[in-house]
Amino acid sequence: MSRSIVTTDCPELNLLHRGKVRDMYEIPGHPDKLLMVATDRISAYDVVMAEAIPEKGKVLTQISLFWFDYLADIVPNHLLSADVDQFPEICHQYRDQLEGRSMLVKRTEVVPIECIVRGYISGSFWKAYQQDTTVCGFVLPQGMQESGPFPQTLFTPSTKAEQGLHDENISLEQMKSIVGPELAEKMAEISVRLYEKAAEYARGRGIIIADTKFELGIQGDELILIDEVLTPDSSRFWPQDEYTPGKGQPSFDKQFLRDYLSSLDWDKQPPAPTLPSEILEKTAERYLEAQRKLTS
Repeated sequence: MSRSIVTTDCPELNLLHRGKVRDMYEIPGHPDKLLMVATDRISAYDVVMAEAIPEKGKVLTQISLFWFDYLADIVPNHLLSADVDQFPEICHQYRDQLEGRSMLVKRTEVVPIECIVRGYISGSFWKAYQQDTTVCGFVLPQGMQESGPFPQTLFTPSTKAEQGLHDENISLEQMKSIVGPELAEKMAEISVRLYEKAAEYARGRGIIIADTKFELGIQGDELILIDEVLTPDSSRFWPQDEYTPGKGQPSFDKQFLRDYLSSLDWDKQPPAPTLPSEILEKTAERYLEAQRKLTS
């Protein structure tokens, strides 16, 4: 296994934020830019694991780069460069930490909404549907099966919670009260268009994108796509050749890790249990397979 990067250390840059996976840096002398580095950390149930998934940050970055290019006709994005040689010179000394896993991006005002788009019923949405067929303001048909397709693509926003807390699902009407009706409608329309174009492409590569989440920011008066895009961390990817409605699906994302954790006597609160090397390796294989299918 190659060396995993759990935490970056770039002391001459200003660490702005350390998230579940990404470390975000300000660059001295470049106030309009940020450096986003995808580590090999992995989280489940909003808890960051102690162990890392080898090469995961590179996989996430390469998949995001593919989608930024593929979806650029729908909405602009924040990517400036993923080539360390094109980063400000102060970054070059950290090349061994940045190569293949970092992006120089435009600094934007982040809209405080997770733009979740769903094509299939799964996860928390399936659990809610079993209690009441009206979920997040959507009146859904009776008799839907777990993992079945929705009659139409759904936009189901949520609030952005601080690390360690859970996002809260909200209705489009609630979103309008937070960001304003015009921006909310525009974000919903863009998110659905992004999902539908990506889902059609992925189907041709043998992957069903069951759901995903986008983040959008504002720069000047322009809405732009930010953060990561359509990766196994932000999406539910299912192998099309194994798809069987009526149950949970095998996946290319961290569901494999979640399933393992669910089999343990763990209360889903920190500290996380120690992960066996077999689980780390199999999770890494799923991420790499998703990258190969989508981008090669």
